[in-house]
Amino acid sequence: MPEANNAAVIASKAQRASASPHLRDSMLALRKVAPQRGFERREIAVPNFGPSEVLIRVEKAGVCGTDAHIYDWDKWAQKRIKPPLTIGHEFMGRVAACGATVRSLSVGDRVSGEGHIACGICFLCRTGEAHICEHVKIIGVDRDGCFAHCIVMPEVNVWKLDPAVPDEFAAVFDPLGNAVHTVMAAGVSAKSVAITGVGSIGLMAIPVARAAGAASVYAIDVKPAKLELASRVGADEVFLGSDPNLVDEILKRTNGDGVDVLLEMSGSGSAIDRGLAMVRNGGRAALLGIPSDTININLAERIIFKGLTVLGINGRKMYGTWYQAQALVKSGRVDLRPIITHILPFDQYDRAFELMSSGAAAKVVLDVKGDLAE
Repeated sequence: MPEANNAAVIASKAQRASASPHLRDSMLALRKVAPQRGFERREIAVPNFGPSEVLIRVEKAGVCGTDAHIYDWDKWAQKRIKPPLTIGHEFMGRVAACGATVRSLSVGDRVSGEGHIACGICFLCRTGEAHICEHVKIIGVDRDGCFAHCIVMPEVNVWKLDPAVPDEFAAVFDPLGNAVHTVMAAGVSAKSVAITGVGSIGLMAIPVARAAGAASVYAIDVKPAKLELASRVGADEVFLGSDPNLVDEILKRTNGDGVDVLLEMSGSGSAIDRGLAMVRNGGRAALLGIPSDTININLAERIIFKGLTVLGINGRKMYGTWYQAQALVKSGRVDLRPIITHILPFDQYDRAFELMSSGAAAKVVLDVKGDLAE
């Protein structure tokens, strides 16, 4: 094994000879270096890459709720993350170098990437369900991520971007894909839809649902600023999640039946409970939000007696969702400009997490390219 590893390193170094002329031996990366709150921006070696991998020079990177969990070092992060680790899983950039067997990409190509690295050989991977691979490794969670000048990705995970897609949009194709996958799996065409939790993904789900033919969209959140944004991006009506009459208000607007579809994006136990209560008998609920702990739900009342179809949503379909997301953006039917509220320099990462924590930001994108001196 050591000989094989050495050979891979030698091959990787040799391949750099034909790489981008701006490629260096070291780079800056945002790292979780210890089991405590916060990140550190450190200089580390540019990673080596194998024959079927590409080295990508990151230009823009989206900041996600998962990154905030790791930044805060909450219970989930303590169980899942093993420092030291480079964080981040939403990005776009340009190919800086290609492994010897890479054929679909070239140096300079403008790309994004699917951050779920599937094994390719388990039952799920072999039956078209690679997005829920039994052995998946997620960049920025299980392996080094994209809050860095460079990231290594398998060729199969790299998405070549259409020139019509703006950089900022391309950097958040990962969460946009979550929204697209949730909406498409739920089947919202000509249906009434309630979205519980309009953080960045919930906000993205609104124009996606509109583009997919939803008859009406109701947005629910505990933060008025998020509800204002929800109205701007296409929600018919918005409601405070703290309203004790919330379920009754939704029932009034749906002839007393309830909505056809629930898109649950919050992960809040109370939001999930009330969301299920507002779905009509025989309706559908697509659950994307991840609770921070165990929650209690009356399964008999909320699901079984109502005959609900409940869908657990994880990641994005590989790669059908990517084609759908790019088509929606390219067509102009999904405009992310109101949702990307802040674009910050790479060294202002602490401010990015402060803005997210305070609710002052919907989606934050870090400008990594601007951090590099050519």
